[in-house]
Amino acid sequence: MKAHKNRRNPILPLEYHIPDGEAHVMPDGRLYIYGSFDNQEDTYCSDRYHVVSTADMEHWTVHDISLKGQEIPWINDPDAPKYPGIDWKNPTPFIREMLKKMLENADMEAMKEKFGEQGKLEKPPLLFAPDAICKDGTYYLYFCMSDDSEGVAVSNKPEGPFKNPVRLPCGGIDPAIFIDDDGKAYYYWGQLFAHGVQLNEDMISFDTEQVIDNLVTEEEHYFHEGSSMRKIGDTYYYVYTNIERGKPTSLGYATSKSPLGPFIYRGIIIDNDGCDPASWNNHGSIEKFGDQWYVFYHRCSRGCERYRRLCIEPITIEADGTIPEIKMTSQGVGDPFKLGEVIKGYQACGGKGSVYIDVDHAHGEKLTSIKKGDEAVFRYVRSDEAFSGIRISAAGSGVIEVVMSGKKAGTIVIEAGIQKEENIKMEPGEHELVLRFTESNDLEIFDIVLL
Repeated sequence: MKAHKNRRNPILPLEYHIPDGEAHVMPDGRLYIYGSFDNQEDTYCSDRYHVVSTADMEHWTVHDISLKGQEIPWINDPDAPKYPGIDWKNPTPFIREMLKKMLENADMEAMKEKFGEQGKLEKPPLLFAPDAICKDGTYYLYFCMSDDSEGVAVSNKPEGPFKNPVRLPCGGIDPAIFIDDDGKAYYYWGQLFAHGVQLNEDMISFDTEQVIDNLVTEEEHYFHEGSSMRKIGDTYYYVYTNIERGKPTSLGYATSKSPLGPFIYRGIIIDNDGCDPASWNNHGSIEKFGDQWYVFYHRCSRGCERYRRLCIEPITIEADGTIPEIKMTSQGVGDPFKLGEVIKGYQACGGKGSVYIDVDHAHGEKLTSIKKGDEAVFRYVRSDEAFSGIRISAAGSGVIEVVMSGKKAGTIVIEAGIQKEENIKMEPGEHELVLRFTESNDLEIFDIVLL
């Protein structure tokens, strides 16, 4: 267990990469976040889950391991039932395009050999994105694995540990659980094709004949994966990974007057494209805590699609039920950064070019791989006084244009890690801060302080 105080993005201690966040307020009044756990550069997720909780969106607890993949009895059992996750006989436009690109440059014999060999290997016991809920004092954790299996484990505590796993009669990824006002529970899952069904009273089984397929689709709703269900008033919100902009970096949503549809596409809530040059996917949820609604999502780091970190932004539910799209921020659930406050390089919420966030042994993390023409974005900074200077802790050399709300505030020269001047000029107010790198020679950014 680890305690952490923070209101900025990324939320958690730097060593905890918890993506796919499903947030729920549990009966004890705390907010709990259930997600997967990245700990490898070349693999999504890992063999364990950590639950995160908070009472105030500032003081966080990363709980001890709640479930391990090695505890699931059916993984790699040749006699276990097989439930396919994707209907390859009916490929979506995304899959057709992916297969086309693969075949254009493919050595068919080599591909056959590769897939044949992979088929003989045991699947690692990876735990993919989960969800959880409480009913009658019991906490149910719904999970999926690298062999397309799905299951549920139980606990008497929201943070687990979760025990007695039971397999569900379906295959795929990204389970979601929802209990309606009348006490009926619904289960959702799927990649490319979304499925939904009412659970039985025991919360660990359902009638496969009652499954509704294609609740939301790629063609009509830009659905990719990452199902999540909430209810606001009398409207059901199906939140999911959205592929409208060409890759699954957005969280979108569709609404219905029934938990099993039909659903009408409404739009995008947030897009993490640009958080890293390799940004590829997103997965999260919305939840109300206190009087405020939030969106929970992730950003990748280290110049790869993995090492995804939990981030949170306040959102607005308009009177007509729509959710306006918001931008990623550095401030997260906190206020804009103030004069004299340290802004960490790794708190950049966006970038342009090759720049990305990576590990640094002295500073925890840093902005690195900076090339001429790159940009790093920090949202937002605010002051009632004019901005008159900036101090940048850095290594290497370079020239940096400081841009605030689209206006150039000054130019900073760094030589061998030494800043030559600190003067900038910008009027009071709230600003988006952009560091535009016009020259770079092994330049790296650790900290920023506005004066």
